[in-house]
Amino acid sequence: MSADETPEQNPRRNLVVAIDGPAGAGKSTIARHLARHFGLLNLETGAMYRAFALKALRLGVSLDDPASLEQLAAETEIKLEPGEDENRVLLDGEDVTGQIRNHEVTDGASRVSVYPPIRAAMVKRQQQMGAEGGVVMEGRDIGTVVFPNAEVKIFLDAAPEVRGMRRYDQIGQRGLTGAKPAPPPEEVIRDLRARDERDRNRADSPLRPAPDAFLLDSTNLTLEEAVKQAEATVDAWLAKHETANIQQ
Repeated sequence: MSADETPEQNPRRNLVVAIDGPAGAGKSTIARHLARHFGLLNLETGAMYRAFALKALRLGVSLDDPASLEQLAAETEIKLEPGEDENRVLLDGEDVTGQIRNHEVTDGASRVSVYPPIRAAMVKRQQQMGAEGGVVMEGRDIGTVVFPNAEVKIFLDAAPEVRGMRRYDQIGQRGLTGAKPAPPPEEVIRDLRARDERDRNRADSPLRPAPDAFLLDSTNLTLEEAVKQAEATVDAWLAKHETANIQQ
C-alpha cells in the first residue's frame, strides 16, 4: 500500500477487523493468519490483561482488591509491538512475551478483567493502538466496546469441551507450565468453563457477539476450514468496497 494512498483508494488502510470469542476458540490463530494474509497489524488485546496480571502477581497485589488494582493500572505501561509470529509484549519496558502464557497468569488475567476501571484503562490503550486502522484486533469486547464501528466483526465460538481440549494441547505444545506437569484435560475444561462464566456474566463489557458480527462456530470445523471462513468474510467486505470505489 502506497503511503500517499487515501482510505477511499485503498479500503485496507483504515480497515479494522474485530475478532471476539471465548478462550480456546482460535482467535489468536485466525487473527495472525488474517493479519499476514491481508497485510494488517495483529493486536492481541488479551496479552495486555495477561501482562497486567503478571505485574500484580509479581508485586503480591491481591486480584480481589479492585482499588489496589486500579492504582496499579495507573502506574503501569503496556505496549504491543509486532513480531514474526506474535506480538512482543512490553510491561514497563520489559519484554514479558514468554512469561504471560502460564496457567496462573492466564487465570489472573480473567480475574482482573472483570473490574470496570481495569477494562476502561485497557480499552483506552487499545483504541489508541488501533486508531489509525489497518489492524486485526482480537479479544472479548472488540466489536462491542473497543471498536463498535469496526468494518468487519467476527465472533468465534466452539463447544466448551472442544475449546478445552485445544487449550490442553496448547499447554503441552508450548510447555506453558514450565517444570510443572500439565494439568489434566478435565481441569483445563473446568477452568475454561469458570472463565466463560466470568467473561459472559461480568457487569462491564460482558462477552457477547455484536449484532452485526459474523458468527463462526468452529466446533465441527478443522482449523483450515475456520481460517478459510474468516478469510472469506474479510474478502467479501474488501470486494464490496473496492468495487464501489471503482464505480465512483
